[in-house]
Amino acid sequence: MTWSTVLWILLGYFVFRFVFNFLIPVIRATRQFKRQVRTFQETMQQQYGPQQQEPAYVKTQSNSNRAKNASDDDYIDFEEIKE
Repeated sequence: MTWSTVLWILLGYFVFRFVFNFLIPVIRATRQFKRQVRTFQETMQQQYGPQQQEPAYVKTQSNSNRAKNASDDDYIDFEEIKE
């Protein structure tokens, strides 16, 4: 065997180890992570998707109407506690 053959065999061995010990596990982990994120997003959309959010201007109007309609019985007076 010549030295070039030994070097090619060593190079092939290191490439093989790199591919099977590093690249393939990283690719599998990436796919699994993407799959988990996708399923998480789908479950969140199923749980919270049907709920429609009020626009910000509607929320402020409804809050101001609630404050106007609140009776005095619902109001709790704030008092400072002195030590």
